Amino acid sequence: MTNPIFGFIGCGNMGGALATAARKSLPGENILLANRTPGKAAALAEKLGARAVDNAAIRKIPGGAGGGNPRRTRELVRRFKNEPYPSIAVTVDLLTTGIDVPELTTLVFMRRVKSRILFEQMLGRATRLCPSIHKTHFEIFDPVGVYEALEPVSTMKPISANPTTTIAQLIDGLDYYEDDDDVQVQIDKLVAKLQRKIRSLSDKQLKAAEEHAGFSFEEFTRDLHGDDPQAAKQRAKQQREILAALDEVHANKGHAVVISDQPDELVSHTRDYGGGARPEDYLEAFSDYIATHINEVAALNLCVTKPADLTRETLRELELTLDRAGFNATRLNRAISEMTNAEMAADIISLVRRYAIGSVLLSHEERIHRAVERLKAAHSFSKQELNWLMRIETYLINDSVLNASVFDTDDRFKSKGGFKKLDKVFHGELADIVHELNTYLYDDKGHVA
Repeated sequence: MTNPIFGFIGCGNMGGALATAARKSLPGENILLANRTPGKAAALAEKLGARAVDNAAIRKIPGGAGGGNPRRTRELVRRFKNEPYPSIAVTVDLLTTGIDVPELTTLVFMRRVKSRILFEQMLGRATRLCPSIHKTHFEIFDPVGVYEALEPVSTMKPISANPTTTIAQLIDGLDYYEDDDDVQVQIDKLVAKLQRKIRSLSDKQLKAAEEHAGFSFEEFTRDLHGDDPQAAKQRAKQQREILAALDEVHANKGHAVVISDQPDELVSHTRDYGGGARPEDYLEAFSDYIATHINEVAALNLCVTKPADLTRETLRELELTLDRAGFNATRLNRAISEMTNAEMAADIISLVRRYAIGSVLLSHEERIHRAVERLKAAHSFSKQELNWLMRIETYLINDSVLNASVFDTDDRFKSKGGFKKLDKVFHGELADIVHELNTYLYDDKGHVA
C-alpha cells in the first residue's frame, strides 16, 4: 500500500500523456498500461519502463456498461470485487454506493464534485476493514483538488494524517502536549494504531509479543482508551519500549531483519546428515536401512535384483521412499566425498547397489558413458546408429533408466517416430541393444544383477 499502482486505459494522446507524466514521479513497475491493441501498450511500456498488462486488467465501468443492461453492469462489478481481473476500475458515480469491496486500498479522484454527501460516499468505498490483506489504511490520490475543497465541511477525518507514523513516534509525540484535549487526540491516534497492529498479527505473533511484554495488548489498549488523558499519557510512556517493539513485528513475516555493521566471524562449520550424525554414521545407517528393507520396499528390491526393469515411476518411488527415511543422493555423495577426500556424484541407483551388493561406485555420467562405450566396442554401428546412441546416452544422463517403452512415451523419441522407426534404424535389433546396454550399466565387475 505504500507503493500505489496506477493503470491507464488506452495509449493514445490522453492515456499516453497521463502515463508519461506519472512516470516522472513513479517507478515503472507501478504503472500498468492497457490498450485494445496490445502492441501499442507494449511499445509505450518499453519506452517508459512500465508494465503492459492484459486489456481485461483495467476496466471502465460507466453507468451504461453492458449496453445499459443492469444485470451486465452488476456482473462487471462482481468481477471487479471477486476476480483477479479487472484489478483497476474506472467509473463515474456508479460505485459511490451499494458496493462492498473490502480489498480497496486506493481511490483516485479525476473530477470534482460539489456534494459533501457524494464525496463521503466515495470515501466510504475504501473504509472497510480487510484483515485478509492486513489493511490498515487506504490512500487517496487527488489531482483535481476535491479533497482539499471539501475537507473543511467533511465529517470523515483520518485517524492519523500519516499511516506510516510508528507507535514509538506517537508515544514520543505525547511530550509535546499538555492540554487534556490535545493529549486525548494523540492518545486516540495511539489507540487506533495499536488496534490496527494487533489485528494484523497472527495468533502466534501476538502470543509471542504478549509473552515478552507480560500483559495482554488488547486489555492494555482498552484501559488506555478508558483512562483520563494524563493517566493514559503516563501509562503509554511507562510501556514505551515494549509497545515500540511492535513496530518491528510485521504481519505474517515475523520480526524485521536486524542489520549489523559489525564484521562477520566464522566460528565453526559442520555438515548436516540428519540428527547431527557424522558422515560415517550416516552411511552406516543407509547400509542398515537397505539391509532391513530390501524385501519390504518393492522399488528397492528391484533396484538391487533387476535394475534393468526400473521405470521412471519405480525410480521416483524409490527416491521418495529413501527421502522419507532421511536419505538422498546429495547427502550420500557428500558423506562419501568427506570420507574419501574425492568428489563423488553417483546416482541413487549406484548408491543403493554399492551398499547392497558392493558394486563399484562410479559417478552417474561415468557409469553411463562406460556402458555406451562398451556397447559401441561390441558392434560396428553405422553413423546414423551412432547418432542415435548419442541421443540415448544424453537421455540416460537426464533420466537414469531406459527400457523399450520409453521410445513410445518420451517426446524426445516419440516425435521422431518412436520405437517402430528406431527399430528399423537398428535393423530390428533395438530391443536387444537396449537389453545389452542395461547389462553394461549394471555390470558389477562380473556380477551381473
